[in-house]
Amino acid sequence: MIVAFSISPMAGDDTGSVTEAVAAAVRVVRESGLPNETNAMFTNIEGEWDEVMAVVKRAVDVVAEASPRVGLVLKADIRPGYDGQLTAKVQRIEETLAAEA
Repeated sequence: MIVAFSISPMAGDDTGSVTEAVAAAVRVVRESGLPNETNAMFTNIEGEWDEVMAVVKRAVDVVAEASPRVGLVLKADIRPGYDGQLTAKVQRIEETLAAEA
């Protein structure tokens, strides 16, 4: 499965503390060893249900250390038996665009 999630502390207005809390969450994802990528809007992570959700929970817990309220947006592509889709999906789009050019 692939999960795209966005996490942010919901208390306080200090942009620096938001950046630090989000960076701590991304650090949890990167240290998980699961395939992942971070962009301007979401962090994507790929793996089995239990392992991915455990990482998301740890990321929420880390942000909760900086804020008593945490916002989480999560979208999942649940497709048992498939892996490597974090990059394969993008590759298929790029190949389609290249074929059209």
